[in-house]
Amino acid sequence: DYAVYARSPFPQENRMLLVGTDVSSRYTRRNRGEYQKIAEYIRILAASHRGNYLVFFPSYQYMLAVEEALGTAGTEPFQWRTQTSRMDEAEREQFLAEFDTVRTESFVGLCVLGGIFSEGIDLKEERLEGAVIVGTGLPMVCTEQEILKGYFDDQGEDGYTFAYQYPGMNKVLQAAGRVIRTGTDRGVILLLDDRFLRPQVQGMFPREWDAYGQVTRQTVGGWLEHFWNRL
Repeated sequence: DYAVYARSPFPQENRMLLVGTDVSSRYTRRNRGEYQKIAEYIRILAASHRGNYLVFFPSYQYMLAVEEALGTAGTEPFQWRTQTSRMDEAEREQFLAEFDTVRTESFVGLCVLGGIFSEGIDLKEERLEGAVIVGTGLPMVCTEQEILKGYFDDQGEDGYTFAYQYPGMNKVLQAAGRVIRTGTDRGVILLLDDRFLRPQVQGMFPREWDAYGQVTRQTVGGWLEHFWNRL
């Protein structure tokens, strides 16, 4: 099939894309130590530049586990608020209003990837200056996804890619798209999962994601400092 690819009109130098290589959201790696690593990344990002940030997690359970790893409010150098399940319109607006508040420290919104704050919201300019995406967004194994996988396998295609990897990357791209909404926006996109380094996953990256930095908890601070100082 023919296709048209429209490149992003936004200045690429206004965005920094980083991949955390020392963390993973695999089920076999979901433990207190891994949650502490994610919490440390959030601390470093929030401390690098005073601003508003969104962190997207693969599930509510994962999000709550990392929130517990963050400690109690007042002990961290930033404030945060957590998305709750089944938020009504008023609660949603209250959550978004946090990004309009003038603060003396950073603010971090903790959300679920693929949820109501992953798409359809415009937090322009200083209302949002970074997004952290934990995991590759793969759907849970269930009957529906397995039927979809089986269908494409029967067609001679890679059923796993169609049933899991494409939907997962779509959620990642939607969440990452919250950061740059106008030509003057600037911000950081931090992908936390070593699976983002796999060739089959990078093959689904947009063309604008051809340049990215590989970081660890020990090196990410230097990358962020360089980015914000340059701007």
